[in-house]
Amino acid sequence: MMPKRLARLNEQLKREVSELVRRKVRDPRVGPVTITSIEVAGDLGSARVYVRPQNPNDELSESLAGLEAAAPFLRRELGRSLHLRRVPELRFQQDHSLDQARRIEEILSDVLSPVLDEDEENLE
Repeated sequence: MMPKRLARLNEQLKREVSELVRRKVRDPRVGPVTITSIEVAGDLGSARVYVRPQNPNDELSESLAGLEAAAPFLRRELGRSLHLRRVPELRFQQDHSLDQARRIEEILSDVLSPVLDEDEENLE
């Protein structure tokens, strides 16, 4: 289980990084992205920033390269706005959770659809 302080820090960093990416990052490679979550390591040394493109058809590799280049700037800005003894190093990754959820739904619908059809036949 995650300590409350770490959970609060994750949410605060998510809000701050989202705002900074939206307003202050000027790298043309960074397209419109959504910061879905942030996981800070227990020692506050690093943080994984999970990113999704706002348009599902967009390629994320260019945006990730731009975000990696902007990471020192983002870290500096976070240091100015947050009162942390140590600002974590930001590592950007693509968020695959939505794809995994879709895959699980497909599997469940394949498994449950014959069962539901059978139940409907028994009712008639």
